[in-house]
Amino acid sequence: MKVGECCKRAVVAIASNASAGEAARLMRREHVGFLIVHQDADELQKPVGVLTDRDLVLAVMARDVNPDAVTVGDVMTRQPLIANDGDDLGDMLQGMRLTGVRRVPVVDGRGALIGVIAIDDAIDIITGLMCDIAGSIKSEQKHEWRARLS
Repeated sequence: MKVGECCKRAVVAIASNASAGEAARLMRREHVGFLIVHQDADELQKPVGVLTDRDLVLAVMARDVNPDAVTVGDVMTRQPLIANDGDDLGDMLQGMRLTGVRRVPVVDGRGALIGVIAIDDAIDIITGLMCDIAGSIKSEQKHEWRARLS
């Protein structure tokens, strides 16, 4: 399965020159704890970093920094793991495990932001596949019992 087939297309992104306070307010408004960061005025929104609610707590709140005095670019995680829409889901999950991240921006062939995939999404997919496997086994057992009774 390809990453582009299972990523969420609803993405919340922010420009790197926005303030940390703006980022926090955006997270609250959109009910997310993860923003994909792009350069200001980049129509393709090519990811240059990511910002989590944890980043804001550790870099801003815990240090008593005025959130409107620092930019997203100052506190974001740079060079995030990025998946291409044509990447294999299994390979991307291995990359997530190796880098210790739970969410990954997804880009198209031009590098344009098109989605995000999270561990939760992968668990949903894998759970669905496991249900299909279990259903296949149960179906096979029913067919065997019917064949024996005939």
